[in-house]
Amino acid sequence: MSSANSTKKSSAHPFRWSGFDHQMMARALRQAKKGEFTARPNPMVGCVITQGEVLVGEGGHEQFGLAHAEVNALAMAGEKAQGATCYVTLEPCAHRGKTGPCAEALIKAGVGKVVAAMLDPNPKVAGKGFAILQDAGIKVEYGLLEAQARAINPGFISAMERGRPWVICKLAMSLDGRTALANGQSKWITGSQARADVQKLRARQDAIVTGVGTLLADNPSLTVRRQDTLYQLDDWFDKAQSKGFCLPARILLDRGGRADFNAKLFARHSTSDRVIWVTDGAKCLETEGAEHSAQFRHVEQWQTPDSLLRLLERLTVNGFNQLMIEAGHKLSGAFFSAGLVDELVVYMASKLMGDKAKGLMALEVLNMDEAPELKLSDMRLLGDDIKLTYRVS
Repeated sequence: MSSANSTKKSSAHPFRWSGFDHQMMARALRQAKKGEFTARPNPMVGCVITQGEVLVGEGGHEQFGLAHAEVNALAMAGEKAQGATCYVTLEPCAHRGKTGPCAEALIKAGVGKVVAAMLDPNPKVAGKGFAILQDAGIKVEYGLLEAQARAINPGFISAMERGRPWVICKLAMSLDGRTALANGQSKWITGSQARADVQKLRARQDAIVTGVGTLLADNPSLTVRRQDTLYQLDDWFDKAQSKGFCLPARILLDRGGRADFNAKLFARHSTSDRVIWVTDGAKCLETEGAEHSAQFRHVEQWQTPDSLLRLLERLTVNGFNQLMIEAGHKLSGAFFSAGLVDELVVYMASKLMGDKAKGLMALEVLNMDEAPELKLSDMRLLGDDIKLTYRVS
Protein backbone atom coordinates (compact mmCIF):
# COMPACT_ATOMS: atom_id res chain seq x y z
CA MET A 1 0.00 0.00 0.00
CA SER A 2 1.15 3.52 -0.77
CA SER A 3 2.13 5.65 2.19
CA ALA A 4 3.64 9.08 2.69
CA ASN A 5 6.86 8.66 4.60
CA SER A 6 5.96 11.02 7.45
CA THR A 7 8.57 9.40 9.68
CA LYS A 8 11.42 9.50 7.18
CA LYS A 9 14.87 9.49 8.71
CA SER A 10 16.60 12.82 8.97
CA SER A 11 18.66 13.90 6.00
CA ALA A 12 22.41 13.55 6.34
CA HIS A 13 23.86 16.77 7.68
CA PRO A 14 27.05 17.97 9.39
CA PHE A 15 25.35 19.60 12.37
CA ARG A 16 25.80 18.57 15.99
CA TRP A 17 23.27 19.55 18.63
CA SER A 18 23.32 19.63 22.40
CA GLY A 19 20.77 18.31 24.85
CA PHE A 20 19.49 21.88 25.24
CA ASP A 21 18.97 22.12 21.48
CA HIS A 22 16.87 18.94 21.57
CA GLN A 23 14.83 20.29 24.49
CA MET A 24 14.08 23.54 22.69
CA MET A 25 13.02 21.81 19.47
CA ALA A 26 10.80 19.47 21.48
CA ARG A 27 9.27 22.57 23.06
CA ALA A 28 8.74 24.07 19.60
CA LEU A 29 6.93 20.88 18.55
CA ARG A 30 4.60 21.31 21.53
CA GLN A 31 3.97 24.91 20.48
CA ALA A 32 3.02 23.62 17.03
CA LYS A 33 0.16 21.66 18.59
CA LYS A 34 -1.59 24.97 19.31
CA GLY A 35 -2.80 24.80 15.71
CA GLU A 36 -3.95 21.20 15.91
CA PHE A 37 -7.56 21.98 14.95
CA THR A 38 -7.31 25.45 13.44
CA ALA A 39 -4.11 25.81 11.36
CA ARG A 40 -5.36 23.62 8.50
CA PRO A 41 -4.84 23.61 5.61
CA ASN A 42 -1.56 25.19 6.70
CA PRO A 43 0.90 22.92 8.53
CA MET A 44 1.26 23.06 12.30
CA VAL A 45 4.43 25.00 13.11
CA GLY A 46 6.03 25.95 16.42
CA CYS A 47 8.89 28.28 17.28
CA VAL A 48 11.09 28.92 20.33
CA ILE A 49 13.64 31.76 20.69
CA THR A 50 16.51 31.69 23.19
CA GLN A 51 19.36 33.92 24.34
CA GLY A 52 22.06 31.48 25.37
CA GLU A 53 20.06 28.96 27.38
CA VAL A 54 17.36 31.41 28.42
CA LEU A 55 13.94 31.21 26.79
CA VAL A 56 12.84 34.65 25.56
CA GLY A 57 10.02 33.87 23.15
CA GLU A 58 7.78 31.09 21.86
CA GLY A 59 4.66 30.65 19.80
CA GLY A 60 2.75 28.53 17.35
CA HIS A 61 0.73 29.09 14.20
CA GLU A 62 -2.66 28.91 15.87
CA GLN A 63 -5.09 29.79 13.11
CA PHE A 64 -5.10 29.81 9.31
CA GLY A 65 -4.74 33.35 8.02
CA LEU A 66 -3.24 34.71 11.23
CA ALA A 67 0.37 35.17 12.37
CA HIS A 68 2.83 32.34 11.82
CA ALA A 69 4.78 30.72 14.65
CA GLU A 70 7.93 32.80 14.14
CA VAL A 71 6.01 36.07 14.25
CA ASN A 72 4.26 35.10 17.49
CA ALA A 73 7.56 34.05 19.08
CA LEU A 74 9.28 37.27 17.95
CA ALA A 75 6.45 39.35 19.41
CA MET A 76 7.07 37.74 22.79
CA ALA A 77 10.85 38.08 22.54
CA GLY A 78 10.84 41.73 21.48
CA GLU A 79 14.33 43.28 21.53
CA LYS A 80 15.72 40.11 23.11
CA ALA A 81 15.51 38.47 19.68
CA GLN A 82 18.64 40.39 18.63
CA GLY A 83 21.43 37.82 18.18
CA ALA A 84 19.20 35.03 19.52
CA THR A 85 18.78 31.43 18.36
CA CYS A 86 15.47 30.56 16.76
CA TYR A 87 14.24 26.94 16.89
CA VAL A 88 11.44 26.30 14.39
CA THR A 89 9.77 23.05 13.31
CA LEU A 90 9.61 23.96 9.59
CA GLU A 91 11.82 26.06 7.31
CA PRO A 92 10.70 29.71 7.61
CA CYS A 93 8.52 30.67 4.66
CA ALA A 94 9.96 32.87 1.94
CA HIS A 95 6.74 33.76 0.13
CA ARG A 96 3.99 36.26 0.79
CA GLY A 97 0.55 34.71 1.31
CA LYS A 98 -2.02 35.83 3.87
CA THR A 99 0.95 36.96 5.99
CA GLY A 100 4.43 38.23 5.17
CA PRO A 101 7.51 36.02 4.78
CA CYS A 102 8.77 34.73 8.13
CA ALA A 103 12.34 34.69 6.86
CA GLU A 104 12.19 38.47 6.45
CA ALA A 105 10.67 38.89 9.93
CA LEU A 106 13.57 36.95 11.45
CA ILE A 107 16.09 39.08 9.56
CA LYS A 108 14.40 42.29 10.68
CA ALA A 109 14.45 41.08 14.31
CA GLY A 110 18.19 40.45 14.05
CA VAL A 111 18.30 36.79 15.12
CA GLY A 112 21.76 35.24 14.89
CA LYS A 113 20.94 31.61 14.19
CA VAL A 114 18.02 29.51 12.95
CA VAL A 115 17.71 25.79 13.71
CA ALA A 116 14.89 24.12 11.78
CA ALA A 117 13.57 20.61 12.12
CA MET A 118 13.02 20.19 8.39
CA LEU A 119 13.08 21.86 5.00
CA ASP A 120 9.84 22.93 3.37
CA PRO A 121 8.67 19.79 1.48
CA ASN A 122 7.30 21.88 -1.40
CA PRO A 123 9.95 21.32 -4.11
CA LYS A 124 9.18 24.77 -5.56
CA VAL A 125 10.16 26.59 -2.38
CA ALA A 126 12.38 24.17 -0.44
CA GLY A 127 15.58 25.89 0.65
CA LYS A 128 14.52 29.40 -0.38
CA GLY A 129 13.77 30.48 3.17
CA PHE A 130 17.16 29.22 4.30
CA ALA A 131 18.89 30.96 1.39
CA ILE A 132 17.33 34.33 2.32
CA LEU A 133 18.46 33.90 5.93
CA GLN A 134 21.99 32.90 4.94
CA ASP A 135 22.29 35.82 2.51
CA ALA A 136 21.50 38.08 5.46
CA GLY A 137 24.35 36.53 7.47
CA ILE A 138 22.20 34.31 9.70
CA LYS A 139 23.57 30.87 10.48
CA VAL A 140 21.20 28.07 9.43
CA GLU A 141 21.01 24.46 10.62
CA TYR A 142 18.31 21.88 9.94
CA GLY A 143 17.37 18.25 10.62
CA LEU A 144 16.93 18.39 14.42
CA LEU A 145 13.99 16.10 15.38
CA GLU A 146 13.01 15.92 11.72
CA ALA A 147 11.09 12.66 12.04
CA GLN A 148 8.94 14.12 14.82
CA ALA A 149 8.31 17.27 12.78
CA ARG A 150 7.21 15.23 9.78
CA ALA A 151 4.94 13.09 11.94
CA ILE A 152 2.74 16.02 13.04
CA ASN A 153 2.03 17.17 9.47
CA PRO A 154 1.49 14.04 7.35
CA GLY A 155 -1.20 15.71 5.23
CA PHE A 156 0.85 18.77 4.30
CA ILE A 157 3.87 16.61 3.50
CA SER A 158 1.79 14.13 1.46
CA ALA A 159 0.26 16.92 -0.60
CA MET A 160 3.66 18.47 -1.30
CA GLU A 161 5.57 15.25 -1.99
CA ARG A 162 2.92 13.01 -3.59
CA GLY A 163 0.27 15.39 -4.89
CA ARG A 164 -2.49 13.68 -2.94
CA PRO A 165 -3.86 13.90 0.59
CA TRP A 166 -2.92 11.73 3.55
CA VAL A 167 -5.85 9.31 3.85
CA ILE A 168 -7.12 7.87 7.12
CA CYS A 169 -9.72 5.12 7.11
CA LYS A 170 -11.78 5.05 10.31
CA LEU A 171 -13.78 1.96 11.21
CA ALA A 172 -15.68 0.72 14.25
CA MET A 173 -16.11 -2.97 14.83
CA SER A 174 -17.16 -5.53 17.38
CA LEU A 175 -14.75 -7.89 19.06
CA ASP A 176 -15.52 -10.46 16.34
CA GLY A 177 -14.71 -7.99 13.55
CA ARG A 178 -18.24 -6.96 12.54
CA THR A 179 -19.33 -3.44 11.58
CA ALA A 180 -23.11 -3.76 11.20
CA LEU A 181 -25.85 -6.31 11.73
CA ALA A 182 -27.25 -8.15 8.73
CA ASN A 183 -30.16 -5.66 8.65
CA GLY A 184 -27.69 -2.75 8.39
CA GLN A 185 -28.02 -1.53 11.98
CA SER A 186 -24.71 -0.15 13.27
CA LYS A 187 -25.54 2.42 16.02
CA TRP A 188 -23.91 2.28 18.39
CA ILE A 189 -21.09 -0.24 18.18
CA THR A 190 -18.75 1.66 20.48
CA GLY A 191 -19.26 3.45 23.79
CA SER A 192 -19.39 7.15 24.60
CA GLN A 193 -15.64 7.59 25.16
CA ALA A 194 -14.79 6.16 21.75
CA ARG A 195 -17.44 8.32 20.08
CA ALA A 196 -16.04 11.41 21.82
CA ASP A 197 -12.57 10.49 20.55
CA VAL A 198 -13.95 10.27 17.00
CA GLN A 199 -15.00 13.92 17.25
CA LYS A 200 -11.39 14.96 17.94
CA LEU A 201 -10.18 12.77 15.09
CA ARG A 202 -12.67 14.38 12.71
CA ALA A 203 -11.66 17.85 13.88
CA ARG A 204 -8.10 17.31 12.63
CA GLN A 205 -9.21 16.54 9.06
CA ASP A 206 -9.69 18.80 6.06
CA ALA A 207 -12.54 16.59 4.88
CA ILE A 208 -14.65 13.55 5.78
CA VAL A 209 -15.50 11.16 2.93
CA THR A 210 -18.45 8.79 2.85
CA GLY A 211 -20.48 6.83 0.30
CA VAL A 212 -24.13 6.97 -0.63
CA GLY A 213 -24.71 3.54 0.92
CA THR A 214 -23.78 4.90 4.34
CA LEU A 215 -25.87 8.01 3.70
CA LEU A 216 -28.98 5.95 2.92
CA ALA A 217 -28.44 3.45 5.75
CA ASP A 218 -27.37 5.76 8.62
CA ASN A 219 -28.12 9.36 7.53
CA PRO A 220 -24.95 10.65 9.29
CA SER A 221 -24.24 14.35 9.75
CA LEU A 222 -20.42 13.87 9.76
CA THR A 223 -19.95 17.10 11.68
CA VAL A 224 -17.69 17.81 14.64
CA ARG A 225 -19.69 18.33 17.81
CA ARG A 226 -19.33 18.38 21.53
CA GLN A 227 -19.75 14.95 23.06
CA ASP A 228 -19.02 15.23 26.74
CA THR A 229 -18.54 12.14 28.88
CA LEU A 230 -17.51 11.66 32.47
CA TYR A 231 -14.01 10.91 31.17
CA GLN A 232 -13.78 13.57 28.42
CA LEU A 233 -12.99 16.51 30.68
CA ASP A 234 -10.64 18.53 28.48
CA ASP A 235 -12.00 21.67 26.82
CA TRP A 236 -10.51 21.16 23.34
CA PHE A 237 -13.81 21.88 21.60
CA ASP A 238 -14.28 25.27 23.27
CA LYS A 239 -10.65 26.24 22.60
CA ALA A 240 -10.98 25.29 18.94
CA GLN A 241 -14.21 27.24 18.61
CA SER A 242 -12.58 30.31 20.15
CA LYS A 243 -9.86 30.20 17.48
CA GLY A 244 -12.28 30.15 14.56
CA PHE A 245 -12.54 26.40 14.07
CA CYS A 246 -14.04 25.42 10.71
CA LEU A 247 -15.88 22.16 10.13
CA PRO A 248 -14.13 19.69 7.85
CA ALA A 249 -15.72 19.54 4.42
CA ARG A 250 -18.10 16.64 3.85
CA ILE A 251 -17.57 14.68 0.64
CA LEU A 252 -20.24 12.28 -0.64
CA LEU A 253 -19.39 9.70 -3.32
CA ASP A 254 -22.67 9.00 -5.11
CA ARG A 255 -22.02 7.74 -8.63
CA GLY A 256 -25.67 6.97 -9.38
CA GLY A 257 -27.11 10.14 -7.89
CA ARG A 258 -29.22 8.38 -5.24
CA ALA A 259 -28.74 10.96 -2.48
CA ASP A 260 -31.68 12.62 -0.76
CA PHE A 261 -31.06 16.35 -0.32
CA ASN A 262 -32.98 16.24 2.95
CA ALA A 263 -30.19 14.09 4.43
CA LYS A 264 -28.31 15.50 7.41
CA LEU A 265 -25.05 15.58 5.45
CA PHE A 266 -26.39 18.38 3.21
CA ALA A 267 -27.50 20.59 6.11
CA ARG A 268 -25.69 23.90 6.54
CA HIS A 269 -24.13 24.59 9.95
CA SER A 270 -21.94 27.67 9.40
CA THR A 271 -20.90 30.20 6.77
CA SER A 272 -17.70 28.22 6.16
CA ASP A 273 -19.53 24.93 5.59
CA ARG A 274 -18.59 22.99 2.46
CA VAL A 275 -20.17 19.87 1.00
CA ILE A 276 -18.88 18.21 -2.18
CA TRP A 277 -21.31 15.85 -3.93
CA VAL A 278 -19.39 13.62 -6.36
CA THR A 279 -21.80 12.08 -8.86
CA ASP A 280 -22.51 11.29 -12.48
CA GLY A 281 -26.19 10.60 -11.95
CA ALA A 282 -29.08 12.33 -13.68
CA LYS A 283 -29.76 14.63 -10.73
CA CYS A 284 -28.49 18.18 -11.02
CA LEU A 285 -27.95 20.38 -7.99
CA GLU A 286 -29.25 23.49 -9.74
CA THR A 287 -32.61 21.94 -10.66
CA GLU A 288 -33.10 19.80 -7.57
CA GLY A 289 -32.39 22.70 -5.23
CA ALA A 290 -33.88 25.50 -7.34
CA GLU A 291 -36.66 26.36 -4.92
CA HIS A 292 -34.24 26.26 -1.99
CA SER A 293 -31.18 27.75 -3.70
CA ALA A 294 -29.87 29.50 -0.58
CA GLN A 295 -30.02 26.20 1.28
CA PHE A 296 -27.54 24.60 -1.12
CA ARG A 297 -25.04 27.40 -1.72
CA HIS A 298 -22.47 25.51 0.33
CA VAL A 299 -22.83 22.38 -1.84
CA GLU A 300 -20.62 21.76 -4.88
CA GLN A 301 -21.38 19.13 -7.50
CA TRP A 302 -18.35 17.35 -8.96
CA GLN A 303 -18.35 14.85 -11.78
CA THR A 304 -17.27 11.37 -10.73
CA PRO A 305 -13.61 10.95 -11.85
CA ASP A 306 -12.28 7.85 -13.60
CA SER A 307 -10.49 6.66 -10.43
CA LEU A 308 -10.24 7.30 -6.71
CA LEU A 309 -6.67 8.52 -7.23
CA ARG A 310 -7.90 11.22 -9.64
CA LEU A 311 -10.40 12.30 -7.01
CA LEU A 312 -7.65 12.60 -4.40
CA GLU A 313 -5.46 14.58 -6.77
CA ARG A 314 -8.29 17.03 -7.47
CA LEU A 315 -8.94 17.38 -3.76
CA THR A 316 -5.28 18.28 -3.19
CA VAL A 317 -5.46 21.00 -5.85
CA ASN A 318 -8.48 22.34 -3.96
CA GLY A 319 -6.57 22.58 -0.67
CA PHE A 320 -7.41 19.27 1.00
CA ASN A 321 -4.25 17.84 2.57
CA GLN A 322 -5.71 15.26 4.94
CA LEU A 323 -9.02 13.44 4.88
CA MET A 324 -10.76 10.60 6.64
CA ILE A 325 -12.99 7.93 5.18
CA GLU A 326 -16.04 7.14 7.27
CA ALA A 327 -17.90 4.67 5.10
CA GLY A 328 -19.09 1.10 4.80
CA HIS A 329 -16.99 -1.96 4.08
CA LYS A 330 -17.29 -1.58 0.28
CA LEU A 331 -15.97 1.97 -0.12
CA SER A 332 -13.37 1.48 2.62
CA GLY A 333 -12.24 -1.68 0.83
CA ALA A 334 -12.09 0.13 -2.52
CA PHE A 335 -9.73 2.80 -1.15
CA PHE A 336 -7.63 0.15 0.58
CA SER A 337 -7.45 -2.09 -2.49
CA ALA A 338 -6.38 0.89 -4.60
CA GLY A 339 -3.43 1.50 -2.24
CA LEU A 340 -4.79 4.86 -1.17
CA VAL A 341 -5.10 4.35 2.59
CA ASP A 342 -2.16 5.58 4.65
CA GLU A 343 -3.51 5.08 8.15
CA LEU A 344 -6.17 2.77 9.55
CA VAL A 345 -7.95 3.69 12.79
CA VAL A 346 -10.11 0.94 14.26
CA TYR A 347 -12.31 1.34 17.33
CA MET A 348 -12.92 -2.16 18.68
CA ALA A 349 -15.95 -2.49 20.93
CA SER A 350 -16.48 -5.00 23.70
CA LYS A 351 -19.42 -6.56 21.84
CA LEU A 352 -20.06 -9.72 19.84
CA MET A 353 -22.32 -9.36 16.79
CA GLY A 354 -22.29 -12.85 15.31
CA ASP A 355 -21.29 -14.36 11.99
CA LYS A 356 -24.36 -13.04 10.11
CA ALA A 357 -23.23 -9.44 10.67
CA LYS A 358 -21.22 -7.50 8.07
CA GLY A 359 -17.43 -7.71 7.99
CA LEU A 360 -14.90 -4.94 8.45
CA MET A 361 -13.77 -4.31 4.89
CA ALA A 362 -14.48 -5.66 1.40
CA LEU A 363 -11.10 -7.09 0.44
CA GLU A 364 -10.36 -10.09 -1.75
CA VAL A 365 -7.40 -12.00 -0.31
CA LEU A 366 -6.85 -15.45 -1.83
CA ASN A 367 -3.51 -16.35 -0.25
CA MET A 368 -1.95 -15.50 3.10
CA ASP A 369 1.07 -13.95 1.42
CA GLU A 370 -1.31 -11.47 -0.23
CA ALA A 371 -2.79 -10.32 3.07
CA PRO A 372 -1.89 -6.65 3.73
CA GLU A 373 0.49 -6.24 6.66
CA LEU A 374 -0.05 -3.25 8.92
CA LYS A 375 2.21 -1.58 11.45
CA LEU A 376 0.60 -0.84 14.81
CA SER A 377 1.57 2.72 15.76
CA ASP A 378 -0.75 3.36 18.70
CA MET A 379 -3.13 1.51 20.99
CA ARG A 380 -5.20 2.94 23.81
CA LEU A 381 -8.14 2.04 26.02
CA LEU A 382 -11.30 4.16 25.79
CA GLY A 383 -13.69 2.91 28.44
CA ASP A 384 -14.31 -0.71 27.52
CA ASP A 385 -13.30 -0.11 23.87
CA ILE A 386 -9.84 -0.21 22.29
CA LYS A 387 -8.54 2.26 19.71
CA LEU A 388 -5.99 0.74 17.30
CA THR A 389 -4.03 2.93 14.93
CA TYR A 390 -2.08 1.30 12.10
CA ARG A 391 0.24 2.67 9.43
CA VAL A 392 -0.23 1.05 6.05
CA SER A 393 3.01 0.27 4.24
